[in-house]
Amino acid sequence: MKGVHFLLTLAVLALATSIASAYDPSPLQDFCVATDDPNKALFVNGKFCRDPKLAKAEDFFTSGLNIPGNTDNPVGSNVTTVNVDKIPGLNTLGISLVRIDYAPYGENPPHIHPRGSEILVVVEGTLYVGFVTSNQKDGKNRLFTKVLNKGDVFVFPIGLIHFQFNPGHTPAVAFAGLSSQNAGVITIANAVFGSDPPINPDILTRAFQVDKNIIDYLQKQFWYDNN
Repeated sequence: MKGVHFLLTLAVLALATSIASAYDPSPLQDFCVATDDPNKALFVNGKFCRDPKLAKAEDFFTSGLNIPGNTDNPVGSNVTTVNVDKIPGLNTLGISLVRIDYAPYGENPPHIHPRGSEILVVVEGTLYVGFVTSNQKDGKNRLFTKVLNKGDVFVFPIGLIHFQFNPGHTPAVAFAGLSSQNAGVITIANAVFGSDPPINPDILTRAFQVDKNIIDYLQKQFWYDNN
């Protein structure tokens, strides 16, 4: 009899876990602090929904991706994002789009998208692209790279560090789709050396195994955001 009760308990727990896993939505922001005050509450996806009867075509439309972004900046690139903030109709659809312009020898610096995978297509020029795997059991992080020409496509898995670099003498242009209405972006150098307030330099000195003067120098630099 005890065995039957034990199996029944396991079955109930398994069912509850399955339901919980299927119901809990993926987060669409960095964090969501719980509150018991409904006046201070937000929906998990950060957007309220309009009455469908009031929707119009303009809710699913934007323009301007034919216009090149300004690449006259320290990194030589510009990202024009089309997410739920630009197209309200994207809310809950789990997709977004970006145009990336690259000056000659410009780059989209190493970064991650915490909430979406990315598929990129080159429409002008040549790009050297790559991503790095998470920590492996052998202690190594494997690097995947590829030189892309016009019409080539490359995928960057969700949450992994990746980059694009224009090795050519002429500008390059790419478009990328992301599997989130708000995939987010964390530029590695900006986040590590340009956070506000700064990370304790003693922590970074040990983490990067360099002289503290190097960390001090890096934290004093202006870290440009190309998004």
